Amino acid sequence: MTEKQNTNKFGNWIRTSITARMLMIGFLSIVLLIPLSFIEGLITERSFRQQGVVNEINQKWGNQVLVYGPILKLPYKTYSETKTYNEKTKTYFKETQTHINYAYIFPEKLDTQTTVKSKTLNRGNFESAVFTTNMDFSGNYIPTDLSAKGIKKEDILFNKASVIIKTSNLKGIKNEIFLKLNKNTYTFQTNFNTTTTNNHLDVLESGFLNPEDINKTENTTFSIHMAFNGSKQIEIIPIGKTTTMHMTSNWADPSFIGNYLPSDETKKITKDGFTADWKILHINRAFSQQHLNKIPNLNTFAFGTKFMVMVDEYQKSQRSAKYGFLVIGLTFLIFFLIQTMSKINIHPFQYLMIGIALTMFYTLLVSISEHSNFLKAYLIAGISVITLITLYSKSILKTLKFPLFIGVSLTALYTFIYVIIQLENYALLVGSIGLFVILATVMFVSRKIDWTNG
Repeated sequence: MTEKQNTNKFGNWIRTSITARMLMIGFLSIVLLIPLSFIEGLITERSFRQQGVVNEINQKWGNQVLVYGPILKLPYKTYSETKTYNEKTKTYFKETQTHINYAYIFPEKLDTQTTVKSKTLNRGNFESAVFTTNMDFSGNYIPTDLSAKGIKKEDILFNKASVIIKTSNLKGIKNEIFLKLNKNTYTFQTNFNTTTTNNHLDVLESGFLNPEDINKTENTTFSIHMAFNGSKQIEIIPIGKTTTMHMTSNWADPSFIGNYLPSDETKKITKDGFTADWKILHINRAFSQQHLNKIPNLNTFAFGTKFMVMVDEYQKSQRSAKYGFLVIGLTFLIFFLIQTMSKINIHPFQYLMIGIALTMFYTLLVSISEHSNFLKAYLIAGISVITLITLYSKSILKTLKFPLFIGVSLTALYTFIYVIIQLENYALLVGSIGLFVILATVMFVSRKIDWTNG
C-alpha cells in the first residue's frame, strides 16, 4: 500500500469515523482552555486594577471609620521599696520610690447617634462608595472607685486626668472636637504616644480635666460631636456598660457587620436608605469596665455598617468565565450530534472557529461591562456571539432548521448560565438540575445513533 493510499485512508477515517470526530472535538476543547485561562487572567487583572483605584479614592477621601471611646484616663501612684546596704554603718537603708501608672475607665452608658450621607465617586470606569458622617456620643461615668484594683483614692491624681478617643480615620475628621463634661468644655489634640495602645489606632487626648468633674459622688455626664469623611464602613466598640447606637443613612444596600447585629424590630431598609438600632449590654461582651496600664485591643467586639457598591461586575464576569468550558463542550456536542445524525461533514477548522467565537463572548462581556451594567453587557455579548455562530453554521450546514436549532440552544444555554450567576443560595441546586436535564436530553437524542460504525 502506497503512502498516498495510507493518507487517503486516514483522511477518510477522520471524516467518517465517530471515534475520530469525538477525539478531534475533545482535543479542540482542551486547546480552547488556553484562551479561556488568558481571559480569566484578564478578568482578575482588571479586578485588581479596580480595587487599586477604589483604594486610591478611599485614601484621598477618607478611610473606614472605627471609633473607640471616650475613655477616662486616670493616673495613679504606686510605690516600690528598695534596700541598700551601707558598708560603713553595716545597716540597710530603705528607699521608697513612687511610680505613675494609668487606669482606663469605660463609661457606664454610651449612646451614639450616627447620621450618614453616602454617595459614589467615579474614576474612569471604576466607582467607590464614600460617605460623610456625623456622630454624636453621649453618656456618663459613675464615680471612680479603684479599690477593687488595690488603688486608694488618695493615690489617684485627679488633677492630671484626661479623656482619650481612638480612631482609625484621623485624616477624615472634619471638625474640631470638643468634650463637654458636666458644664465644662475641653479640646482634643493628637497624642502620638503609642505606648497605651497596640491595635494601630490613632489617639486623640483631651487636656487635663477639672477634678471637680470626676472626683465627686454623682455621675459625670459627657457629650462629643465628631464628623468624618470616610469609606467602606463605620464601626464603634461597645465600651459602655450599656451601649446603644442609632444609625440613619441614605444608602439603600447596607451590610451590617461586626460582633452584633441591629434589632429586627427597629431595622428598616428602603430604596431611600435605612435606619437601624443596636443595644449591647455588658453581659453580652467579655471585658470589664476598668483596665490598668494599657487599653486592651477590643477591635473584635466592634459593630456597625458596611457601605459598599454591591454589584461587582468583575466577580460576575469571572463566575461566567468558569462556565466557558461547559459552553464550548455543549456547543461542540450539538454540532457533533447534528453532524452524526445528518451525515453533514464539518471540518476541524470550522469547529475551531466556532470555539474561538465562544471565547470572544467573555472578552466582549468584560469590556462592555466596564462601560455599562452587567445585564446590558451580557445581552450585547450573548446576542453578538449567538448571531455570529448561527449565521456561520448556516453556511456549514446548508439548511435553515439546524442553524435555528443551534441559535435557540445557545440562547437557552446562556440564559441558564445567567440565572445561575444571579443566584447565591440556590446556584448549586439550579445548576445541578439544569445539567441533569441537559444530560437527559443528550441521552434521548443520541439513543438511535449507531455507535458501532466508528
